[in-house]
Amino acid sequence: MLKTRVITAVVLLAILLPVIFVGTPAQFALLAAVIVAAAGWEWGRLVGLNGVGAVFYGALALLGVGLTWAGGWMLSSIWLKPAAIFWVLAGPYTLARKPATRGAWRGLLLVAGPVLLIAAWQALCLARDRGVAFLLSVLVIVWLADTGAYFAGRAFGRRKLAPSISPGKSWEGAVGGWLLVLVVAAGVLASGLQAPTLVSHFAATQGLALGALALTVLVAFSVVGDLFESQLKRQAGVKDSSALLPGHGGVLDRIDALLPVLPLALLFV
Repeated sequence: MLKTRVITAVVLLAILLPVIFVGTPAQFALLAAVIVAAAGWEWGRLVGLNGVGAVFYGALALLGVGLTWAGGWMLSSIWLKPAAIFWVLAGPYTLARKPATRGAWRGLLLVAGPVLLIAAWQALCLARDRGVAFLLSVLVIVWLADTGAYFAGRAFGRRKLAPSISPGKSWEGAVGGWLLVLVVAAGVLASGLQAPTLVSHFAATQGLALGALALTVLVAFSVVGDLFESQLKRQAGVKDSSALLPGHGGVLDRIDALLPVLPLALLFV
């Protein structure tokens, strides 16, 4: 399994890094659109669509991306606000109430899926338009929060964060991830890095206190996104969203925490 994970990671990096660092914004948007289509197919399967239905669902998300791109709305915020509203209201509700993927709730998930995925794509394009450093700064917040939570949880984890959804997550881990984000953000500011980043934007436009609060909100919703997808998988009775990425599970397994963070971060700026 470790060998498979490493090989998959190397292949993904060989595709992603050139597009991020030397590719054009259009090439990056195209790659992100492919990711959205794959994630849409997985979302459809998690909410009960099978076979052709899930494929059509992924194609619907891709069509939404194409129409947004063709209509000249790629760098607007047309999808960000409805996605943010969903995450702020429905995300915590799902974790608190554990609604089953049937009835009205299933209908909401079916409608929301493409909106959330297209919004994530749009946020990625907006971040890339501000520069590679800005794009990476948004992604790194989620990666740092996840990494810090893993190590802090293993070292100090005692109180379970959501035992019925993800027994391995703890409050201590969540706090550890949050602290790591703040420490690295402070280090970025102290370094005098000139490239525009999300952290430098917060510091310049909101001040240190409000900037730290904004980062705290983003870290909190990275946890919401992670747990939300875990809840969907539990309701669907599967361990991974798919087997598209050998050794890593599915695309949603890799981007779940980014789904709420991306639109919220870009709305903040």
